[in-house]
Amino acid sequence: MTLADFQLVRPASLPEALAARRAYPGARLLAGGTDLVPNLRHGIGEAAVLIDLTAVPRLRELTVEPSALHIGAAVTLDRLATDPMIAQHAPALAEAARQIAGATHRTVATIGGNLCLDTRCLYYNQSAWWRQSNGFCLKYRGERCHVAPEGNRCRAAYSGDAAPLLLTLGATVELADGTGTAWVDLESIFRDDGAAHLRLGEDQILLAVRVPIRSGLVAGYEKARLRDAMDFPLAGVAVALRRENDRLAELRIAVTGTSSRPVLLTDCEALLGRSLDAELLRQIDKLVQRQVKPMRTTLIPAHSRRRMAAALAVRLVRRLWSC
Repeated sequence: MTLADFQLVRPASLPEALAARRAYPGARLLAGGTDLVPNLRHGIGEAAVLIDLTAVPRLRELTVEPSALHIGAAVTLDRLATDPMIAQHAPALAEAARQIAGATHRTVATIGGNLCLDTRCLYYNQSAWWRQSNGFCLKYRGERCHVAPEGNRCRAAYSGDAAPLLLTLGATVELADGTGTAWVDLESIFRDDGAAHLRLGEDQILLAVRVPIRSGLVAGYEKARLRDAMDFPLAGVAVALRRENDRLAELRIAVTGTSSRPVLLTDCEALLGRSLDAELLRQIDKLVQRQVKPMRTTLIPAHSRRRMAAALAVRLVRRLWSC
């Protein structure tokens, strides 16, 4: 489908971008556009005004602070995948970036766009005529969720690859609005509602990500998908762990592609102080399967995606233990 007519606004500074946010209520923010533009072509959502943020210099900054990486929201995924600074201080982030979409997508897709990725569902990411024939859905123009018809909220799944890895690393994000800027925990910008999964206000802009640099902590990300390139995760898992001699001193696990927000698992601390053995891996498998509860948002059965997530977590712990 062709794009409907729209007005493009391209601010050259952060004050101009915030002013455009206020001047055009309902405008959509655009960076790489690899998620937004295909959706608009399919008639998913509307945009009379697009605000292109790629000319704002502050959003393209990538620097090393004394104890953290500072990554502007408009830094491309290709830069994250190839920059020596990322490879040195956050190699797991480069690993995750290389698994997102295809190589050409990554040259324009941004870290901020991946964090703010729209949720996805078998009943939502279809052509306009397909969705209309099914009475649309609760996420857009419809009155019920086809995944959970008896429920009262959308179950579309969040599928961003960067978020789970950044959650395990303890990342924070910088938000700006008309009153100033503030750093908040990354986890706080998400909520478990597929139709409104971001807690960002109409006047807010995601400016940057700060990733703590910590010695001794190793991390990784893996995902299951139908094809080894381009596809969104059916289940994506990030793990960060730290060893003290032969004991597990720290463990964080996060999952994407299975819920309407990225899920940072709880109760990992109960596994600390133990050596890596078959029983510890079995407990990790149980922990993931107990907390990850996919719905029927893809062609793959939900129970299979739950088991995929558990298997990926166990595999990652095995790999990272030897790093």
